[in-house]
Amino acid sequence: MADTLTHPAEGASVDESALADQDAALRHWTHDTPGPIRIGSDEHRTMFCRMLLDTHDPYRPAVLDWPKLEPDALRRLTSLPIWDIAVQTEGRASIRVKTYAATVADPLLRTAIDMDGDEEARHKVVLSHLVEAYGIALAPEPGYPPPKHPAWAWMFTGYSECVDSFFAFGLFRSAQRSGFFPAELVETFEPVIQEEARHILFFVNWVAWYRENLPWWRRPWHSLRVAAIWIKLVWDRVAIARGIDADGVAHDSNFLPANREVLGDSLKPREMIELCLQEDEARMRGYDSRLLRPTLVPTLARIALRIMKK
Repeated sequence: MADTLTHPAEGASVDESALADQDAALRHWTHDTPGPIRIGSDEHRTMFCRMLLDTHDPYRPAVLDWPKLEPDALRRLTSLPIWDIAVQTEGRASIRVKTYAATVADPLLRTAIDMDGDEEARHKVVLSHLVEAYGIALAPEPGYPPPKHPAWAWMFTGYSECVDSFFAFGLFRSAQRSGFFPAELVETFEPVIQEEARHILFFVNWVAWYRENLPWWRRPWHSLRVAAIWIKLVWDRVAIARGIDADGVAHDSNFLPANREVLGDSLKPREMIELCLQEDEARMRGYDSRLLRPTLVPTLARIALRIMKK
């Protein structure tokens, strides 16, 4: 990966084959306990926590190698109307995740969620360095106060990533194929995209584990909260499609779900959905098959494909 080829402190290049081995280790992980694992069990919790912790990529945003872009590539990148939303989204996500982590009693689970928050904060730093490197002007950032309801904020962030990352995977690949993003820039951004795959894999397993461990009388309330989150997510995605809301607030969105004609190679809607499904499966493939995968958004996407074919 471009960020680890040279570390200024050491002044020495790292062997590229070693980097390839490291990258493979981060994308392929199997829990060391054999046999079936019951969803909601302590072993299940250990498995999804260890997945996130063991596959952490220790890259440092400060040493990312931002490639020099040709004038056309630079114009395309700086013209994207997504950078304010992207930076603010990651800023909100990190404080939401870390605030919830502070409320978790289990040490292993708290450590994993806290690292998730650290990675979200690192995404913001990466994006901040990108806009600085390429002279992209941003609006003044708002403050990021801790949420008043940490559990709600954590779940909202997790479900939001499940939606946005699914489409980001396909759009990122489309932008790579079309040449919208130069190969060097794709390589630099790749760790961020894969981290999103790990985050949603961790989150959907946390949701299943959490619900299984709720008393039966609390589960209806939990289901109502999840339904309310999905209603708000739909509402916010409609606002994103229209741009910024009437109050000028940038709503949550990953940094890639922008206009597909701008980012990609003008794929038809059916082709784009198919690409998103392929990329979603590919990015999850290397992790232990006993971990639950995100299913709702891919299922809705397959339903949409069937409707389109009819």
